[in-house]
Amino acid sequence: MLPKIQIDQQWERDFLQTLEQPLSCSTWQQYCMAVRIGRENIISEFQGLESPNHLPNLTFHSYQYETAQKAIEEMNGKAILADEVGLGKTIEAGLILKEYMIRGLVQKVLILAPASLVTQWCMELNEKFYIPAIEQRKNPQWEAIDVMVTSIDTAKRENHSEVIKQINYDMVIIDEAHRLKNKKTKNYQFVRDIKRKFCLLLTATPVQNKLSELFHLISLLKPGYLGDEETFSRYYGEVEKHEELKELIQKVMIRNRRHETKMKWPKRIVETIPVRFKEDQKKVYENICLLKEQLKHDSSSMQAGFLVLTLQREMCSSREAVFVTLKNTLEKQSIASTDLSQEISQIVSSLNDLSSHPKAEKVLELIQQWKEDEKVVIFTEYRATQLYLQWFLAQNGIRSVPFRGGFKRSKKDWMKQLFKNQVQVLIATEAGGEGINLQFCHRIINYDLPWNPMRIEQRIGRIHRLGQESDVYIYHLAVEDTIEDHIIQLLYKKIGLFEGVVGELDQILEKFGDRSIQEHISSIFSQSDSKGEMKVKMDHLTSIMFDQEKDGSSHAAN
Repeated sequence: MLPKIQIDQQWERDFLQTLEQPLSCSTWQQYCMAVRIGRENIISEFQGLESPNHLPNLTFHSYQYETAQKAIEEMNGKAILADEVGLGKTIEAGLILKEYMIRGLVQKVLILAPASLVTQWCMELNEKFYIPAIEQRKNPQWEAIDVMVTSIDTAKRENHSEVIKQINYDMVIIDEAHRLKNKKTKNYQFVRDIKRKFCLLLTATPVQNKLSELFHLISLLKPGYLGDEETFSRYYGEVEKHEELKELIQKVMIRNRRHETKMKWPKRIVETIPVRFKEDQKKVYENICLLKEQLKHDSSSMQAGFLVLTLQREMCSSREAVFVTLKNTLEKQSIASTDLSQEISQIVSSLNDLSSHPKAEKVLELIQQWKEDEKVVIFTEYRATQLYLQWFLAQNGIRSVPFRGGFKRSKKDWMKQLFKNQVQVLIATEAGGEGINLQFCHRIINYDLPWNPMRIEQRIGRIHRLGQESDVYIYHLAVEDTIEDHIIQLLYKKIGLFEGVVGELDQILEKFGDRSIQEHISSIFSQSDSKGEMKVKMDHLTSIMFDQEKDGSSHAAN
């Protein structure tokens, strides 16, 4: 028996009723409007960028447009943006992100930036790109917020990281990505485990010390692209393979240099200012140098050399820095000899009688020559020196603010605002100075000189960047007849580190393969038995760097 077919007549009555009383969305005018909107949204091909058409108030340069286009069309949204410091990598990343969002390919985004730049990232994305980025707060809604900006230190916390690792992100952007150079760190392992479709790594220094650092960054971006680490080190460690390696790197990394942008940049005006120890300070420095021979009988030669090397550098900075190291050495009981412990104790005691440091006096003299509204950033290697300088300047009526890596994001923002609006001097340690943009200031004092050339460029890049309207003045202080003299010869006079835009510095670093320049210098100073031996070794190291720099310059000219 066939089933009985039931016919429902209600739909016909409902349909006729709808025709008689049309909904507002079905009017002819709205239909035409919808058609026009649809046509506007149709992107016929993936060539060229659509995002600039949606950003009428954004000012960008041709090299930034070309970088964004190349990252999308040739690198499939997986790229290292490695422009020199201050060229505007944030603008490039914003263009790329906006482009993917317009094309409907990206919705869920995670941006990891230094704590001091989280607020700035949010402001720029919202105000310049009309991207609704949200700054991470105490109880972030990772799943609910589409574009989240936070620091990697916050994101990697256990209560946050487990949630983040479960989310499928369309794009992950990491600023100051050179912090991920070590694959053994929690930062590296955390980022490696984030699921993402597209990824941008932003860093002005993809190679800070060793070529292996670049391997780890690229492996984070495209796992397996350069093979395994052992094979990479063995194969590309050979000089003749460098051109082949560069070709591979250029397929995942874009690096613009100032001289290639065809823009007029403010000049770098450099002055190296020698200072001299007073007699009592010179005596302490000499006593520290004498410790090297005595320490050889108490510990390994390498450990002895490194300790003395550290103390020599610290004495060129402040007695406070020396005191902290010697005090820690005695408290850890790392010195077995009673006689040696007594000598170290005598050095500690002699520190109390020292007068103000000649570098601090020179800093005061410089600042007093300038107008009160002329800002200056002072960089030091040591936390103890930072505190000493702040105290010394205050004693002479000059207000300053500290800036260091241990500050929370809110305090960093506060210190930056105080510096911009109220005080003349900002005193930054190396960790604190990374990731802070200060183009409203045009003077830097390198109170201590780092032995890593890329860190010098990072310092200068805090003020020598897009938006800087004045020439940049760089002052380097060095104590005569000390370890600093040799470093000046190597990093400054030979390769013209400060005035050049660093140019082919990354090529110079490649010359040293998997051992950093800093390691070479430390080894020379700690293991040389005489000044003559040290000078020969330093001259040899300098010649290697200088020859490589000339080769790089001629290669660039061709």
